[in-house]
Amino acid sequence: MDAQDRAAQQEQEAAPPRGIGRRRFLGYVLAAPTLTVAAQVGADALAPTPAAAAVPAVVPSLPGPADIYDLNDMLTHAALPTANLITIRIDADGTAHFALPRAEVGQGITTSTAMIIAEELDLPVERVKVTLADARPELLFNQLTGGSNTTISTFTPVRVAAAVARDRLLRAAALELGELVGTLTAKAGVITSATGLSRTYGELAAKAAALTDTRVSVTLKDPERFRVIGTGRSRVDALDAVTGRKKFAMDVQVPGALPTMVCRPPTINGTVRSVDNLAEVRAMPGITDVVAVSTGVAVRGRTFGQCIDAVRALKVGWGPGTAEGASDATVLQELRRAEPPLVVPPLDLLTKAVDARFTFHFASNGALETNCAVADVRPGSAEIWASLKSPIVAQEKIALQLGLPVHAVTVHVTEGGGSFGRKLFHDAAGEAAEISRAMGKPVRLMWHRTDDFRQGRTHPMATSRVRATYALGEVLTYEQRHTSVATDFGHGIGEVITSEVAQLPVADLTFSETMFQLTQASPYHLGVTTQLLNEVDTGFNTGSMRNIYSPNVRCAQELVLDEVAERTGQDALAFRRRLLKDGRARAVLDKVAAVGGWGRQTAPGTAQGIAVHTEYHAFVAVLAEIDCRPETTGRTVRDAYTGPRVTKVVCAVDVGLAVNPRGLEAQMMGGIIDGIALTLTSGLHLKDGHFLESSWDNYYYTRQWNTPPELEIIVMPPTGDRPGGAGELAVGAAAAAVACAYGRATGTMPTSFPVNHDKPLAFTPLPTVPPIPASPTDGRARAL
Repeated sequence: MDAQDRAAQQEQEAAPPRGIGRRRFLGYVLAAPTLTVAAQVGADALAPTPAAAAVPAVVPSLPGPADIYDLNDMLTHAALPTANLITIRIDADGTAHFALPRAEVGQGITTSTAMIIAEELDLPVERVKVTLADARPELLFNQLTGGSNTTISTFTPVRVAAAVARDRLLRAAALELGELVGTLTAKAGVITSATGLSRTYGELAAKAAALTDTRVSVTLKDPERFRVIGTGRSRVDALDAVTGRKKFAMDVQVPGALPTMVCRPPTINGTVRSVDNLAEVRAMPGITDVVAVSTGVAVRGRTFGQCIDAVRALKVGWGPGTAEGASDATVLQELRRAEPPLVVPPLDLLTKAVDARFTFHFASNGALETNCAVADVRPGSAEIWASLKSPIVAQEKIALQLGLPVHAVTVHVTEGGGSFGRKLFHDAAGEAAEISRAMGKPVRLMWHRTDDFRQGRTHPMATSRVRATYALGEVLTYEQRHTSVATDFGHGIGEVITSEVAQLPVADLTFSETMFQLTQASPYHLGVTTQLLNEVDTGFNTGSMRNIYSPNVRCAQELVLDEVAERTGQDALAFRRRLLKDGRARAVLDKVAAVGGWGRQTAPGTAQGIAVHTEYHAFVAVLAEIDCRPETTGRTVRDAYTGPRVTKVVCAVDVGLAVNPRGLEAQMMGGIIDGIALTLTSGLHLKDGHFLESSWDNYYYTRQWNTPPELEIIVMPPTGDRPGGAGELAVGAAAAAVACAYGRATGTMPTSFPVNHDKPLAFTPLPTVPPIPASPTDGRARAL
């Protein structure tokens, strides 16, 4: 043990961890050639900031499960036992390196994590290199990207590790310069003494290293001294993204890995019975391999264009799928038969009730980057490259699939071009591994856009039955029965045990109901409140889509509140404001009302809507204005559904402590556009066991020409010293606010979403055989 290690040990023994609290923590200096540090964090250190005191309501509601302990709390606490396995390394060039055990899919977590490290280390953000960690089974539940949990769960452990590194560097500098630690200052990666002597972090990295693991205690920086956290910064990967240098799965160079695609069935999850022209397709130009796999017929060629030609040429005999013959109507009938009953009737002469049933159609979970992965499976080993939000599950299940020990399967996490929950599943990675093994060659698998829409993950179709009883202007009871096509939670909470449990015949609904109760928290006092879930039909490929149940559940609740307010002659804003449980929720509502000019006179056929959403220790309010006048809904845009247009959105968001307000604004903008799309235009049509939509040209996500001309995001001042969840926050509030505005503009509460779903199709569906459509030949005309 060197002198510095002995000094650290003596200090630790002299100061036992009795004073560990909100800013004082334990950490480790790990044995390594250069300074490497880790954190030790207890559950009490991650307790959420207490909520603001609520104003008592006339008919208060008891706290629901998610008000007390939500999904984010569970994910954060599940990550705690392995927090000390996440390390920061100071390299000889003075940079800090951190392998983030989460997936960057465009949400900006590499930027916010770099900011957190830079803040606590007193290092420029540009000198912090955040990469993505390979699958690490030893992390257990600490490598799942979901539930808006990344920043919440990593915030304190990363700060503690960075603080340990800074403290260790200061002590190394004190020995090097012959000065007292208290006389040294650290700034921008340089430690300077009172006499002007200095050393860079790079010069001290090896000297600060430890020969044995050493436990130390550190004090985190007071939030009042933050200079990086809380300031708006551009993405650290922005230049690479706009110049094409950013690397995704399809950019990974693996020797011999050739383009590969799959000929997929005409109905959801159909199976291969026969291939009638196998030899003919194998002889096509550039094609090296054609094999049948569990999901279809895989072809490998010199180019993706040659693969597409081969897929289109294949003549396959297909077996039935898991949703054979199903349509929107048949699924809706199944859902309605499964709806749990409402139990509180209105009492004649005493109470009245709003009774409503809402339908939410299937929605695509396709991100801009389609499913893709690179796989190299050899005898006794496998290596996978893919954007994965649950890489431990991917590694463990691929190992089982290939009959290999887990340590023989290496899973590299690449950056992803979007996700919205879909990359919680390793569909492409598992498929690529299966194909590589069957061919005996490395493959570069890419799904076609049509594959993604017709065979990929969808947000499940659902109904919501709601009854709210009221008297004398007060809501007395609120019942909501949400019935959904089964949501696949096969990713578990990040490892194979919960992944398998979630898919057991007996446990799947139990797992879903748990997720429902841990995520659904009403921001309002609505008297005796019950919100229950039932799920049916596991024949579809489903998943969370930038939220699990909240966009549908919150939309229904806000519409019912509007109806109660109207029937009782109350202003929708004042009604909500009086019912809100939390002062932070009231503050964001007041902000959007003031900035958006709530209650101002609007033209006939136009209106305002307002909504509040709370989840994961964060609050958001959205005010939306919509134009439903005939001259707007009847305008013509080629190959598009026009319909109503949202003309203005004001959003106020409170996440406690915003690490990167600029990134938070971007998250809110994306969520708002998602919410507009879910309410007005973007839904899938199911017919004869397949979806009719096949790409972005006929799945009507909010277009650039249809986004609000006025869009303002207000990040509220910090209301705590820790961040709350943000990634999914705006979707539910935006969807609900737009729905409420639509109802006020048209005079009729909407009950089916998207509102255009039952209108005649604005496109001609492409055939399902061949599964990949012919490439368009009129691109020049469409560019005019």
